[in-house]
Amino acid sequence: MLQPAVPLESAEALILTVADLSDRDRIVTFLTREHGKKKGVAKGSRTRHSRFAGQLQPLAKAAITWFQKEGGDLVRISSVELIRPAGKLLEDLDDILLGAYLAEHLVEFAQEDEPSEALFRLFDATLEALLGGVDRDAVARYFEAWVLRLAGIFPAPRECPECGGDLGTKGAVLPRGGDSLLCADCARGGGRTLAPGTIDFLLRIGRVGPALAAESRPDPQSLRQVEALCADVRRGFLQHELKSRLVLEQIRGR
Repeated sequence: MLQPAVPLESAEALILTVADLSDRDRIVTFLTREHGKKKGVAKGSRTRHSRFAGQLQPLAKAAITWFQKEGGDLVRISSVELIRPAGKLLEDLDDILLGAYLAEHLVEFAQEDEPSEALFRLFDATLEALLGGVDRDAVARYFEAWVLRLAGIFPAPRECPECGGDLGTKGAVLPRGGDSLLCADCARGGGRTLAPGTIDFLLRIGRVGPALAAESRPDPQSLRQVEALCADVRRGFLQHELKSRLVLEQIRGR
């Protein structure tokens, strides 16, 4: 008796990670609008004359076709066609480390088999800005904050929830173990302090895309405060730090 054919799925995808699986194969994690995060095997992709040659680039945009057998954890990737190569994002160590850091956010926060239109558009615009030469530091901070915002865990940088005061006037504080930004007067016991310039940047990135957000580059102190704030919120939610961030911190330390 003939077995029913396994249906093929095709979608525009952003490739998050590519790793060797065996002497012949690779395992690929990618993000789609319609199907969310997917993880699959590219059979024979490590062989000399593979049909995947040059196509499996982390951070690239591609049209991917795959199928999944019932009960299988991994999909089987049948074809990959590049739409936008990763280009210079794979040429420089700093860019490679940054790209891995951004991609790991989506490995953690994107859900399998759930539509991910907003996350897809965010990552797509972020990669486009980086490829266009937009300031890496500002774009990365934009991306971090927006991932947490889309996850519903980023503290609103507008008014103090206790007194209603404007956080942009005197800055704000994220109390230790807290999930809301408070004004300096209402914050008791210390915490993560954010200057008015940092609040201004957080408000601005809520209105524009990554390229425009980086045009008026905030001062380095504000960028470091945004990075530290995102790390606090992300770590509190995940209960662990991203491996790629630990690598970045080691590189900075050297």
